[in-house]
This record gives sequence, C-alpha cells and structure tokens, in this order.
Amino acid sequence: MELTWWQRGAIYQVYPRSFQDSNADGVGDLAGVRRRLPYLKWLGVDGIWLSPFYRSPMADFGYDVSDHTDVDPRFGTVEDFDALAQEAHRLGLKLILDYVPNHTSIEHPWFTEHPEYYLWADAVPNNWVSNFGGPAWSPHGDRFYYHAYLPEQPDLDWRNPDVRAAMLDVLRFWCDHGADGFRIDALRQLIKDDQRRDNPANPSWQEGDDPYSALFPDFTTDRPEVQDAIRDFRATVGDRLLVGELYLPIERLVAYYASGLDLPSNFHLLSTPWTAHDVAELIERYEGALPDGAWPNWVLGNHDRPRLASRLPPGHERAAATLLLTLRGTPTLYYGDEIGMRDVAIPPERRVDPWVFGNRDPVRTPMQWDASGSFTDAEPWLPFAPDHARVNVEAQREDPGSLLQLYRRLLAARRGFADAPYRTLSGGGQRPHLRPR
Repeated sequence: MELTWWQRGAIYQVYPRSFQDSNADGVGDLAGVRRRLPYLKWLGVDGIWLSPFYRSPMADFGYDVSDHTDVDPRFGTVEDFDALAQEAHRLGLKLILDYVPNHTSIEHPWFTEHPEYYLWADAVPNNWVSNFGGPAWSPHGDRFYYHAYLPEQPDLDWRNPDVRAAMLDVLRFWCDHGADGFRIDALRQLIKDDQRRDNPANPSWQEGDDPYSALFPDFTTDRPEVQDAIRDFRATVGDRLLVGELYLPIERLVAYYASGLDLPSNFHLLSTPWTAHDVAELIERYEGALPDGAWPNWVLGNHDRPRLASRLPPGHERAAATLLLTLRGTPTLYYGDEIGMRDVAIPPERRVDPWVFGNRDPVRTPMQWDASGSFTDAEPWLPFAPDHARVNVEAQREDPGSLLQLYRRLLAARRGFADAPYRTLSGGGQRPHLRPR
C-alpha cells in the first residue's frame, strides 16, 4: 500500500540555536538551517522538526513565546522562514514546527491585555508543583497564576474559547507560510482539572528526588479534554502531520491516536535498559498496544535527554542506529547523533539552562561540521565539544566505515521495507502489517 511521506521516511530534529550561525553572532538561525539543507537531503531524512524560533525573551530558550506568529530576531525574520520553507520544498524536504499551545511568555501582550486567557486563583488553591521545581502558583498583584514550567511561562486556560480560537489561528498562520506539520509541545499539560483538586502523593518519593515526582500529576496532565483540543488541531491543519509530545505509559500514550494525532511520541526507548531482552519486551508491548491502523514511532534522542552516545555502553552507537532505523514505524533522529556527538561538560560560568534539577545544556551544543568549528565565526553560545576536531561531518562523510555513512545507508534502505512485517527473534511471533489510519 502507498505510505505517507512521514511513514515512508524519517524525521530529523534541528535545534536552531545550535545548527548553523549565518551572521556571526554565535547563535544558529533560520538562514543557517537553510544553508545546511543540502546536507540533510544528502543524509536521507524526509522531515525537519525545528525547535522553537518564535519571538521570545528566552527564559526557556524559545519555549516561552511572546509572539507565536513572529520570528525572534536572533533567528531572523518571517521572510527568512519563507525562504527556508521554499528551499526545503524545492529539495523535497518537509518542515515540522514546534507548536507551543500550553503556555506563553509572561511578556506576551496577552498576559496584560487579556489576563482572562490564563489560569488564576485568589489564593493558592492546591498542591500543584512546577515541572521545573517549586510551587506552580506564583503571585501577581493580589492574585496567583498557574505555570506548569517556569514562573515566566504562565499556562493558558484552554477552557476559554477565545484562547482556543487564538491558538488555532497560530496554526493557520504557519500553514499559510508552508509548514508541513507540527510537533505539539507539552501536550499532556494542556488541560487542568476544573475542580483544581490536589494531586496525590507519590509514596516512593524520597528527599532529594526531583520535587515534581513527589506527586502523581493526575489532575494536571492527561485530562480527557485534551483529546477535544487535538480534534480541533486536526480540523485546522487538515492532513498535515501532527506529532504530540506525550511522556505517558504505553496504554495511555496509544489512546491519543483516537483524536487525530498521527504520532503520539513514543519516548520509551529513552529509558528502557539497553539489553536485548528489555528492548524486545518493549517493542512487543508497544506494538501489541497499538490500535488497529495506528502507525508506530520511535525516538532515541532529543533536546531534553542525555545524548545517545553518552547513554550507551562504548561502541554501541552503531547498534542503536540499526535498531532505530529498522524498527517498524517512523524514527526521529536528534541532530548530531548521526556522527556520534556526546554530552559536553559545560563550565558553571557558561551554564544557561534554567532547570534546577537537571542541565540540558550538554545535549544542545553546536553541531560539529568540521575541525575548524564552522558552526560560527564568533564565540558560540555554548562551547564546542572537545572532540569536535575529530568527530564531525567532514571527517565522516567520505569514510565508508563511519557512523554517518551507516546512518545514510540505513535511511536509504528503510524505504524498501518501511511497510514490511517484522519478527522479534527473542520471542513472539511475526506480526501482520497494521494499516495506517
């Protein structure tokens, strides 16, 4: 049967700040991404997921949006995006944008002009906590507002029809500018309990653990009404790709196919022990839980988790590439994993990540193009990896035995079997092909 482009191909995540600087300010930008499109075409990916490039004060590096329909000057202009989209499409590449509907920046005009767009209380109503640590209710004047993440990121009230209408207009804007799909950020957080009940305590939590894990987020995440919002997203974007960021157990994750998500992001390989038994067991559980016609997807790295080459035992990068690109379903690659980039130790004075109980800077360092550090002609916003003179695209591109060339061969080969059945050799029978939705 004929597959869609995202079933047949692979998605490649670009973190724009770190992909290519075009104007010598040390920060990657949209013109830099456009310059590197021929590399992505040569590599063999089909869709490029761009992390946020919208106007933002950068408290959380673009996930605190102050204007959803403008490009932050650090990354260029809307015209730069239009040029990027035009060139990507000329090369046969698709663009997937990060859509951030759950919250805005506190500097968004809505926060002062339309306070009713946000979640407020006259006093702290419950025990809800922020994903970044600390209470999730912060004072503003004589009231309190809710934020699932930083205090600089107030949550929108998706029960307000005006909020819903305004955020659907954001999708229409970027569709008009050539977006081929959207990755929906923080999707499980979108709707909160209308009774604002306390989240239950986690009995296994211990002092010193991440404060967010002290509670089960039963009333702040994965609410049934999230599915209604997804139906609105689907009706707005038509047949464009919809990917949902959903850190959920498998049985809850697969429920999101019903409302119109093409790919509820399957992050379970990120935390599964790296043994043949555990990986095979995960694959069988996930495939067995998929609804009829649902298309699987797999992720081994992203901008929030340690680099693949840093998580695995030494020398296992090739096995990981083979697994990711031969499993049934759509794979998502994180920039630099194809050359074996590792986490970079960031000196305390260079740290920029606001997350108190983790540091994601080590996985967001500049792309290693060559020995000269051609990502930028200036001081990069994060330091280069110490091994960038050896581990880079130029060094691996002409080496047939390199990790980069393995990724390229696998990406080409998977087109020939993307629709094929599979067999788990360590146990379980052959599964029939599941028809896509």
